Amino acid sequence: MTWRGSTTAQDRIFACLPYLLPLLDVSKYGVFLFRQFPPLAIIFAPFVPLLQIYQGIPFFGLIIFLALFLLVVRNNSISHFIRFNTMQAILLDIVLILCALILSILGSTLGGFILETLYNMIFLGFLASFIYAVIQSAMGRYAEIPTISDAVYMQVR
Repeated sequence: MTWRGSTTAQDRIFACLPYLLPLLDVSKYGVFLFRQFPPLAIIFAPFVPLLQIYQGIPFFGLIIFLALFLLVVRNNSISHFIRFNTMQAILLDIVLILCALILSILGSTLGGFILETLYNMIFLGFLASFIYAVIQSAMGRYAEIPTISDAVYMQVR
């Protein structure tokens, strides 16, 4: 829905870019699926250079995270559409960080099959939300992800 105003092609492109942050973070959870389904790894091949840069520089993810929040979300001169999608990508990344924290605590007590299933669920869930959000943003619509979008609307005025 574009009830806050019309979006330009440039706004749509910039609204899609922040979703690379949770996509790069969730890629480590796809290791089991990449082994079982090698064509899935081919789909992620274009993101490998970005992933190497992202994981190669210490604290690069945190720097990008803070830069997006401080320079995009809190900047009222940027369109609401871009700020909304950026904040939604940041909240998706926070949920992913919480999943990583929970899995690191429970990882030693869970069996291999259960841990692999949780990794696959997290990966597929975030991949589906990435695809949905990018398609909606590319079409100029607000991607409404339950609960997360409500929190975004509270943060982005």
